[in-house]
Parts: sequence; structure tokens; C-alpha cells
Amino acid sequence: MRALITGAAGFIGHHLVDHLLLNTDWELVLLDRLDCSGSVIRFQESTIFNTHKARCTWVWWDLKSALNSSVRHRVGRIDYVFHLAAGSHVDRSITYPMEFVYDNVVGTGNLLEWVRVHPSVQKCLYFSTDEVFGPAAVSDTDGFDEDAPYNSKNPYAASKAGAEQLCVAFEHTYKIPIIITRCMNNFGERQSIEKFIPMTIKNVLQGAVVTIHSNAEKTNSGSRFYIHARNTAAAVLFLIERGVVGEKYNIVGEQEVSNLHMARMIADIVQKPLQYEMVDFHSSRPGHDLRYAMNGRKMRDLGWTIPIPFAQSLEKTVGWTVAHPEWLV
Repeated sequence: MRALITGAAGFIGHHLVDHLLLNTDWELVLLDRLDCSGSVIRFQESTIFNTHKARCTWVWWDLKSALNSSVRHRVGRIDYVFHLAAGSHVDRSITYPMEFVYDNVVGTGNLLEWVRVHPSVQKCLYFSTDEVFGPAAVSDTDGFDEDAPYNSKNPYAASKAGAEQLCVAFEHTYKIPIIITRCMNNFGERQSIEKFIPMTIKNVLQGAVVTIHSNAEKTNSGSRFYIHARNTAAAVLFLIERGVVGEKYNIVGEQEVSNLHMARMIADIVQKPLQYEMVDFHSSRPGHDLRYAMNGRKMRDLGWTIPIPFAQSLEKTVGWTVAHPEWLV
């Protein structure tokens, strides 16, 4: 079997590559444009990748352009496609919205056009996000299910919703074997410093103030269902085996954690005091949502369980990051 992973050098992408190399005998085609989000350094530090890299082929390409003949030849015959390549930072999408339209909508369209003329593809998994649903009410303990309506509140979320609809249209019109996954906040080793967990680790280690986004009254912090990227990778491989073409699946973290509680857990792990400030999230980050929540019942009904518990994942991630301060620059 041969699998194409777009955005392979990204944070979640490189964890998926490691997981596939460790748990399958597939050949992998790793496509990335290697911008600020993608870094081959992630693979230089991976024992798994360096042990199995003979099964990997690198292809540099920016999906804002259709795959040319040279790229198509290098990619070759593919059985499975994992489409992770995307612009994924909300703040940047607010500043540069059209970049996200090109990256996420046009980029996905170009990939689907390639899949459309390659009948060897058995399944094509599109990585979307919980943010397409917009904010979840605090009273909504169950969370959004897979068929909830879109309510995107920022350009990033809207571009991912648009790409989802392209996937639905191509599956319906051309019978492309699409599966859509929506994942929540991922964390893990070698994550970009712009994300909350590595930034909090850095600030706690330096004795700096951690900004906690909260409601307007500054009484309740935002919350997320955090999940380690290797658990996400395990869920994706599970869906290759059991997921139904044309369906959507929410990949949900083990437990909901407020950002303030997350900061306190990180401070406890590194054994440093936490200094924090509650900030009205909407005034400081217009377009952001205070709380996200999805229902993971559909995956559980298929038999999915998270391999590594949240507390263990967080402790391992924090310990690794402290030992590798170059990822906090």
C-alpha cells in the first residue's frame, strides 16, 4: 500500500507519519511546501522516521497550484490520501483572510481534482476542525454532533467549512471515497510556539505572565477538549479500517479542560509558580471562540478508545519540551 500525506511536515502531520511508519508497512509520499508551519527538523529528531525513512518519498509542492506532471509522476499510484495541508492559525486568518481561502479552499480543490482522476485511491481523509461549528454554549454538555450546522466565526473556520463542502460535493458528484474528520485542539512534542501549551510552558519556565482568555467578566476561562497528536493519528488509522466513505467523524479529546486549569497543570509538572492574567477573549482576539465542544459518540460506537490517557500525554509532552528548549524559541 502507498499513502499520500499532505502537510506531512506540519505538527499533526509528522506525528501521523511516525504512527503510520510504526503501525503499517506502507510506503509514504510526504507532500509539503515547507513554510513556517512545516519543518523537516521534526523528522531529524524522530527515531521512528530515521529508522523507516527508506519507505518515504518527499515531494515539495504548494497546493494553491494544481499538481503538475512532474509532481504527479513523483507521487505515483496512491491507495490512501490524508489531506492535512492547511493554514491553521486563527490570528493569522483574521489578519490575512484570503491566504486561508487560497490555502484551504483552493488547495483542497486542487487535491480533489487530482484524486478524481486516480481511481486507485480507496479512501481520502480530509482533516477539518471543530471550529466550523463556532462556539459551544456552556450549558451544552453533549457538544456538537457530526451533522450540526456550520457557524464559523473567523476566516480560518469558514475556509475549513468551505473545503468540507467541496469534499461533500466531489464525493456526491464524482464518487470520490471521502471521509471527513473533525478534530479538536491537538498538542504534543515539537508543536509550534504560537500554540497555547508550548507558549504556557515557556512563560511558566521564565516566570512570565500567562494570558488566559476568559469571558467579558473575567470569571471563567475558555476551555477545550485537548488530545495528543499521536492519539489523533491512531484515530485516523482506525478510520481507514472502519470508517464509512461519505461519513463525517468527530475526533474528541478525553476530557474538557479550561485553559486556566491547563496552565496550572503545566506549572505543577514543571514545579514552577503560575502567574496569569484573565483577559476578555473577544476584545483581545475578535473572531475567537471561548469554548469548543463536540460529541464523540459516533467514533465510540465504532469501537474507538483513546490509546494514551490525557494526563499521561500532557506530562510526557511537557517533560519532552522542557528537555528540548529549542522548540520554545
